[in-house]
Parts: sequence; structure tokens; C-alpha cells
Amino acid sequence: MRRLFGSVRARATLGAVLVVAVALAAAGAAVLLSLRTSLTDQADAKADSAARKVASQLAVGTAYGRLELDDDHPVQVVDANGTLVAASDDLERISGTGVEAVTPEPRSGGAGQSGGDDADDDDSLEPGEIDEDTDFGDGSATVDGTDDEYRFATVRVETEDRGLLTVHAGASLDAEQSAVTTTTTGMLTGFPLLLCVVAAVTWLVTRRALRPVEDIRREMAEITASEDLARRVPEPDTHDEVARLARTTNRTLAALETSVERQRRFVADASHELRSPIASLRTQLEVAAAHPELLDLDGAVEDTVRLQRLAADLLLLARLDAGEGPGDKRVDLGEVARREARDRDGVAVEAESVEVIGSRGQLERVLGNLLDNARRHARSAVTVSVRRDGAWAVAEVADDGDGVVVADRERIFERFVRLDEARSRDDGGAGLGLAIARDVAARHGGTLTVRDAPTGGALFALRLPLA
Repeated sequence: MRRLFGSVRARATLGAVLVVAVALAAAGAAVLLSLRTSLTDQADAKADSAARKVASQLAVGTAYGRLELDDDHPVQVVDANGTLVAASDDLERISGTGVEAVTPEPRSGGAGQSGGDDADDDDSLEPGEIDEDTDFGDGSATVDGTDDEYRFATVRVETEDRGLLTVHAGASLDAEQSAVTTTTTGMLTGFPLLLCVVAAVTWLVTRRALRPVEDIRREMAEITASEDLARRVPEPDTHDEVARLARTTNRTLAALETSVERQRRFVADASHELRSPIASLRTQLEVAAAHPELLDLDGAVEDTVRLQRLAADLLLLARLDAGEGPGDKRVDLGEVARREARDRDGVAVEAESVEVIGSRGQLERVLGNLLDNARRHARSAVTVSVRRDGAWAVAEVADDGDGVVVADRERIFERFVRLDEARSRDDGGAGLGLAIARDVAARHGGTLTVRDAPTGGALFALRLPLA
């Protein structure tokens, strides 16, 4: 059961059925109430008409025995003393009028006169006048052996010789009860069928609407099983949420494929770069073990330093890829530039104090990498400058070398990319310095770009937001 209602389709169907059921119940109750009210009004009108017909006869002095009483309506005529003076011939029992008698009592002249005296005390109606107001009530009666529910109308009439008389006339509610019963039966029969239709339609429509989602799920399961990130989920030719989900999923798969491919290349390139210094160092150590007099100590130290730098670069890239934040310290970018230039010969510095927010260690690494790159490619001069530019701190490193052609100005920021393979290997570069510099710049909310320097070489511009 839990698995069944864990389905979106099942929950949507159940929700639709519940909403329609509540709506139908409310509509059915309103219909029954409206029907009952309408039929009750009709019964009131019939009862009132019957009561006033009798009251009209009494108003003109018609004797009790000569009254024309409708056989379809039970009628009682009561005098001011509450005594039944006239009633329908077939009336056997009555309730709801306040007078349960069904057989009129014999009348004498004195009794009639007494009623007249009471009438004189009530000056609300003139002799021969019928009260405009009608009182209604529910009751029951047995007429000619048939029990039924009735709606009773009560009308008062003032007579000249008999005083105030009250007429009770009833209209059967059998039609109302029959109509309400029929309507209720129809609702109880039709509503479940309608709910079944709603459930079936909702189930089918939801199934059709969710079919693309199931296709996406199935394709994702196959991609997971095959580990083939080149595959994509089907995109419906629509403009709804499912189509947007498919497009977002494909973009996620594309980004994941790019990331995995980048990671694979990174691992392969890192293995290749590590293999060379390790192999060289091992060879020197093996030669030294066999022939100590042939030990190239300087070469071993150089390979060890190269290996140490490469390991440090790989660890930093791994931390950056893992989402290591830039930090929240205030760093004087000019002071960092001056310190990095001080450790390198032939670097001219023009740096003002400009504070940014970030990691001092990472920013030192960026400027150090840029200076190392410039020194490798410069003919004679390297300059570094730090200045303000609006809301930005700008650090520029320029050399007077051959520069970078336009086609390679983005490629040089990729990992393990070296435009001059032979020279980079001799100098110990692994093609990671500029990639690390751009990643750090981006994580600090800035940019790193390259363009032609005024001296003809390359100018690298680091832009970071001011603190």
C-alpha cells in the first residue's frame, strides 16, 4: 500500500478523486437543499390556498356544515375557545396544528355568542376580514386510512356571528419526499460512477504526462549502469516542466562528462609528469648505489625540487577542485607583489597598497606563478605593478619576450598545456602555474587575462574586487 501511494500518479489520482468527491458532496447537498426548499414552498402555497378558500367561505357566513372542504387537504376549523367546529370528513388523525381533535363538537347558540364576545376583545381584524399573515408548520395526518406528512397553513378569519375562527389546512409532502428520495438515490448511484470515471481519466492522463519522466528515469538508470556519460536523456518536444527537467538533466550530464574527462586527463597528465622526475631520480640513485663516485648530487636535488613543486601544485589543484574557499582575510595585494618580486632577480616593482579579501597564501601563489612564467619567457626585463581601478584591484605582470598569440591566449590557462614543450621541461614547468592562477582568481571573484605588453611581450592582468 505504501509503495502504491508512493507513486505520483496514485497520489494525483487520489487527490483528484477526493477533490471531486468533496465538490460533488457539496453540490449534492446544495441541490437537495434547494429542491427541498422549492417543494416546501410549493406545499406552503397549496396549503395556504386551501386554508384561505375555507376562510373565504367562513367570512361570508357559510355554515359549518355547508363548507366545501377539499378532500386532498386535511382541514380543521377552530373557534376562539380552541374548540374544533369543522373538519374534513375523512380525517382520522392529525398532529402539528395544536388541535388533535378530528370530530367537530356540537355547537349551541350560547357557545357561538361566547365566541363572539371573545372576538369583540380582539380588534385586530374587522368582521368578514381574513388575516393577511399565514403561519406554517410541519405535521402529519391520517386521511382515509393513509398516513402522510403534511405542511400546514394557519389562517385567521373574523366573522360577524361566530367571532374569530382559525383555519388549519395541510398540503401533502409526499411529492417532496419522493423527489428528494429519487434525487438522493440518483446521486448515490451516479456519484460513485462519476468518481470512477474521474479516477480512470486522471490515472491515464497522469500516466501520459509522466511517461517522459519515466523515460528520463530509465535512461538515467542505464547511464548509471553503463557509466557512459556521453549518453543523454530524451527531451520531449514540449515547453513544460518535464522538458525543462530533461534539458537541465542533459546539461548536468554534459557538465559531469566534462568534469570526469577533465579529471581523467588530469590524472593521466599528472602521472606522466610525475613519471619523468621520479624515473630520473631513481636512475641517479641506482647509479650512485653502484658507483658512488658518479653521483650527480645537483641533478638529484633539482629533480627532487621539481617533484616537490609538482606535488604541491597537484595538491593545490585538488583542494581547489574540492571547493576550498578563498578565505576572508584582508590582504595587501601591493605588499604581496613586493615580497614576491624581492625573491626574484631582475623584476621591477611599482605597487601601491591595495587591500582585497582572500587567502594570502593563494594570492602569493598566483603572483609567484605569474612572475615565474614571465621570467621564463622574458628576454631581459619583467615588471609587476599594482594599482586601483574603480572598485577593482589590478595587478599586472609584463615581460619583453615573444608574447602569446591570440589563438593561444585561452589555451595557456588549461592544465598541463605548454606552448614550448622542450623549454618548459628544461625549466621545470609542468603547465600548471597559469591554470592554478586563473582558478584562484576566479574563486576570489576576479579574473586573469593576457594581452600584449607595451614592451612587446605578454602582459597578465589580475583583477580582484577591493576589500
